[in-house]
Amino acid sequence: MTLGPRDRRALLLLGVAAAGTFLFILVSDSTPARPASGVVASNSIADAEKRLAKVRAILAQVPAREETLKQVSAQLAEREKRILQADTAAQAQAQLLQMVRNVARSQNPPIDLKSSEFGQVHALEDYGEAPVTVVMECAIEQLLNLVTELTAQPVLIAVDEMRVYSANAKNKTTNVRLTVTAVVPKKLVPEKKGVSF
Repeated sequence: MTLGPRDRRALLLLGVAAAGTFLFILVSDSTPARPASGVVASNSIADAEKRLAKVRAILAQVPAREETLKQVSAQLAEREKRILQADTAAQAQAQLLQMVRNVARSQNPPIDLKSSEFGQVHALEDYGEAPVTVVMECAIEQLLNLVTELTAQPVLIAVDEMRVYSANAKNKTTNVRLTVTAVVPKKLVPEKKGVSF
């Protein structure tokens, strides 16, 4: 196969263009950028010293922060001991109802719970909240003692809702609908199922 004059010219132009490109790359890469004066170099040293000082200050705070973390973790572990532990939400609510019954029976005279119901366990931020509602008839002093003793239990219990109605004016008793909640682990909170379209 022979090359015509047109092909020879094209190859010659291609060779010249490749050589020119190679020389341009070689010349532009061979001169690294250098600072124009010694001021820039001294600024970079000053900046490096400032960064070093910041890093040293941060490193000096690490032992104190680790100690604080240990203290906070110990306090959290102590507080989490007061969470009502159970395998299921229904078991947690049954334990809570039993605590309410025990405290009600310890009153003088004992308070008889007329009915009880379990509410839906819902989420707090990192935990869950298990509600139990009880209905009873008692004197107002007994109600105050009951609420005081419930909140003094070793488990985190709170009164969520209280409705007091007049029952027997002669005996000075009231009908009470009391909702008590306890803090439970987050795993007992049922997952919300989203609506899908």
